[in-house]
Amino acid sequence: MYSLKSLFTILFFPFLLLSISAHSYTHRARAPCKEMIFFFHDIVYNGENYKNATSAIVGAPEWGNRTIMSSPNNFGDMIVFDDPITLDNNLHSPPIGRAQGMYFYDQKDTFSSWLGFSFVFNNTDYKGSLNFAGHDPLMNKTRDISVIGGTGDFFMTRGIATLSTDAFEGSVYFRLRVHVKLYECWKLL
Repeated sequence: MYSLKSLFTILFFPFLLLSISAHSYTHRARAPCKEMIFFFHDIVYNGENYKNATSAIVGAPEWGNRTIMSSPNNFGDMIVFDDPITLDNNLHSPPIGRAQGMYFYDQKDTFSSWLGFSFVFNNTDYKGSLNFAGHDPLMNKTRDISVIGGTGDFFMTRGIATLSTDAFEGSVYFRLRVHVKLYECWKLL
């Protein structure tokens, strides 16, 4: 019937194939093709600071209002923003662009939000935009959100942005440190 050698080959060969294919799909860490650190400064409109506000509550739950964050944990508030981006943590440094988008608070039992925004650059170092989206568990020291694309110098780029709250003053001002690590970088001809 079957020789011992052919029986061994028939039984062993599928395991060999599985082992080779599983090995070829293992995750390999690689270095980012570009890393950058930015800060963006958010000043929420509170009914009195119209001249320097960079964001506003545009949606609130029935029990809330659009000039004071809702309780508990700002749940249900939706904010749109047009914040300056700087290379350091000084609000008065020259901006290199704007962070434009929205976030909304999505949990009643803890501070948590979902972000969707773009960095729109307007300086000599960077041209174009970077686009971000993801869940932001605000109570964590650092949080990762996805870099989901871009334009100009960042054409079709993808990666991770590590956010950390660098400063906050009540519910009116906060500053985020954004460490961008791009893993797909394209060069335009």
